[in-house]
Amino acid sequence: MHDIEPYYRWRDDYIAAEDENSPFYNTEYSEFEFDKQVYNYLLHPQWDSFGSSTLYLKILFVDYDRGYCIIEFIGEWNDAISNDIMLMKRELYDLMVDQGINKFVLIGENVLNFHYSDDSYYEEWFQEVEDGWIAGVNFREHVINEFRDANIDYYINFGGELDDFNWRSLKPLQVFKKVEEQLQRRLN
Repeated sequence: MHDIEPYYRWRDDYIAAEDENSPFYNTEYSEFEFDKQVYNYLLHPQWDSFGSSTLYLKILFVDYDRGYCIIEFIGEWNDAISNDIMLMKRELYDLMVDQGINKFVLIGENVLNFHYSDDSYYEEWFQEVEDGWIAGVNFREHVINEFRDANIDYYINFGGELDDFNWRSLKPLQVFKKVEEQLQRRLN
């Protein structure tokens, strides 16, 4: 896992460590010191920690004018033991919602498992995005099934083209537009 880097081709467009509104503003990264791990597996040092010991992320892009962000994850999403959603909600999402972000694209192809606790933080987050949405992109099938079994798919949109989306070939605005288009089709 140590050689799986967060997606870096949009760094000309956005770097969370240089965004004064980002929770990771002024974060300095080492290319040589592996200071993060999931269980016994070291992670690439470019991933960001929000307080979980099993799940890490990277804010790949934020557009404050359009109110959306794209976040990539790696590790195990564990609400049962470490209450990852509470940590994400308090340390990340609340700050972003306060900055006007109400559309969240969550990229989960490197999320290995999901362990459920309850849905109260998902419900709270969902209510706070009001006219926005939360979309899960490229999560693994068994992870989506775990989210669905817990009825979290009521709050995070999965399915259809979102599950097999070639987002790396696009620019951030194109990713946003395609996800938004998918969600609009569902509403109509």
